[in-house]
Amino acid sequence: MMLSQSQIDERAEKAFARLESCDLCPRNCGVNRIDGELGFCRTGRQALLSSYGPHFGEEPPLVGSHGSGTIFFAGCNLGCIFCQNYDLSHLLHGVPTTALELAGVTLELQRRGCHNINFVSPSHVAAQILEALPAAYDGGLRIPLVYNCGGYDSIETLKLLDGLMDIYMPDAKYSDEKSAMELSSAPNYPAVMKQALKEMHRQVGDLEIDERGIAKRGMIIRHLVLPGGLAGTEEIMHFIARDLSVDSYVNIMEQYHPVYKAFDHRLINRRITRTEYLEALDMARAQGLHRGF
Repeated sequence: MMLSQSQIDERAEKAFARLESCDLCPRNCGVNRIDGELGFCRTGRQALLSSYGPHFGEEPPLVGSHGSGTIFFAGCNLGCIFCQNYDLSHLLHGVPTTALELAGVTLELQRRGCHNINFVSPSHVAAQILEALPAAYDGGLRIPLVYNCGGYDSIETLKLLDGLMDIYMPDAKYSDEKSAMELSSAPNYPAVMKQALKEMHRQVGDLEIDERGIAKRGMIIRHLVLPGGLAGTEEIMHFIARDLSVDSYVNIMEQYHPVYKAFDHRLINRRITRTEYLEALDMARAQGLHRGF
C-alpha cells in the first residue's frame, strides 16, 4: 500500500460523490446510485458479489502454486453478447455486499494462500472497492491487488486508484467502433480503451515478476481473438507496441466460443480457426511483442 488510510478514505469519498450523478465509467449514465437509481450496470449503492475463491485458470504469473484470489462482481459496464460470465454480467447473479464484508473476503483469500486479490469486472464498483480497502489493510492485507477489467474505464476513476492497484489486467477488445457497438454496446470503445490503457501503464509500467515467477506489479493485457478478424487484432497489437511498450505482457486468447446471444449472430456463431489464431500471434510478433503468448 502506497497511500495512508486517510488518503484512501478521501479517494473513496470522491468516488462516491460521483455516484450521485454517476460518471464512474465512460457511459456517464448520470443516475443517482446512492439513492438506488440504476444505470447501465444495474448496480446501486452496494457492489453485488457473485463468488470468490482461488482461481487457477488465470495467467501463470497470477496463479503460481496457490491460485489468484478472484472476486467476481455481478453487473458490468459492457454489454458483450458473447460474455462467458453472462449469468453474472447480464443476469446479475450476486448479492449486495458491504465494505466490511468485501474487506473480509480479501483477507480470507489471503489466509487461503492466494498470491493476489483479483477484482473481476470492477469498473462499475471502483468506489465500493475503495471503500473496502482501509478495513482490509487494517486487517493485514498485504498481497498485490489486480484490477481485471474490460478496458472501458474512466481516466478520472483510474486516477483514484493510482498507488493502490499493483496490477492492471485490462482487455483490449476492439480497434473498430462498429464491432464494439454491435457486440458490446460500447460507444467510442477503441478511443476510451486506448486512453485507459495508457493511464494504467503510466501508473504501473510493464509486468514485473519475482524469483518465483509470480507477478508483483505491472500490466497484463488480454486480447480475445474473434472470428473473422472482428476484434481488429493487427491494429490492437500496433497500438500496444507503439503507444505502450514492446515489453508488454499480452495474452492473446484463443478460447472464444459462442455463448449467450452469440449463437444468433451470424458473424460470431462459431469458434475461431487455428489459422485465425496463428495469424493473430504473427501480428503480435511483427510488432515486436514477445511476452505472454
